[in-house]
Amino acid sequence: MPSNAKNNAKAPAKKVSAKKPVKKMIAKKTTASKALTKKAPAKKVVVKKTVKKATAAKIPAKKAPAKKAPAKKAPAKKAPAKKVAKKVAVLTPAQKATAAKKVAAEKARVIATARALKEREAKAKAAEKAKAAGEKAKAAATARALKEREAKAKAATKEREQQRKAREKASVEAKKQREIEAKRKAIEAEKLRKQREIERRNLEELKRQERRDAEERKRLEALERKMHSKPYGGDHAFLEELRGLLLESREATQAQIVISESEANEMLVDRERLEYDDEDGSSVASDIQRDQLKDFAAVLSLKVDEIDVALARVDDGSYGRCDECYEPISKARLLAQLPVFTCVSCRASV
Repeated sequence: MPSNAKNNAKAPAKKVSAKKPVKKMIAKKTTASKALTKKAPAKKVVVKKTVKKATAAKIPAKKAPAKKAPAKKAPAKKAPAKKVAKKVAVLTPAQKATAAKKVAAEKARVIATARALKEREAKAKAAEKAKAAGEKAKAAATARALKEREAKAKAATKEREQQRKAREKASVEAKKQREIEAKRKAIEAEKLRKQREIERRNLEELKRQERRDAEERKRLEALERKMHSKPYGGDHAFLEELRGLLLESREATQAQIVISESEANEMLVDRERLEYDDEDGSSVASDIQRDQLKDFAAVLSLKVDEIDVALARVDDGSYGRCDECYEPISKARLLAQLPVFTCVSCRASV
């Protein structure tokens, strides 16, 4: 009997120890419910390995040292367990079954709570991930929009720069074209001015040439008149006087020619006669004299020809006109020199 008593005494102790987890489960349930409702610190939460794994994923790494608190308090909780064991040592099977059901229900509830917590954590993580993805997508969209705006701004700036350069280039081209047009107009104006100047000069030269031609015609006409002029054609008495003087001069000249030729011939006869008697050189002197006489006779013959020309001009009335300037020769010169065909000034210029 003592052994049975000992066994009976020990049996409730084991059951109490079996019920000890129930209280722990209840405590864990209450702490888990408080943690879910009040979001209490994780130091007081003591759950099974499944609950610990679910909560460990949610609790940050910095709060891990808080799990040491239950380890320190564990010895303190053993004393009440013994007392409870002593008190519940007389539980009936129905009570045990009820307690077991409660423990099972509590365990299922804890599991459900842990599952719900895990699901909420998963949903929260998914929400956070979705939020992070949304924020990332939003940031990417913002960056893309910013990049697009920057690209549009750069494109607009580049286009404005191109337009400005195009305007400047067009302005430069227009300015250059205006300068070219101005130069062309200036060149054309200069050409036109030069053409007009040339035409004016040609016209003036033409007028001067016409005046020169007119003056030349007049001079030639005057010269023609002078060439056929008869300065003393109306003075018949003077012409007759000149004819008489010319005839006298011609007769005297003819007589001198005859005398000169006769003397030259005599000297030739004497030269032939004295050809072998030339010791004193007289033959040479006679030859010189004879040549001189012949030359003088030739000059007199030319004078006779001139007198004949003068007599012919006296007959047509043109005698007394200068052969160089066709001006009348003065009567004094005509009377002093027979014949004469040039005036004093023309004779001096010869």
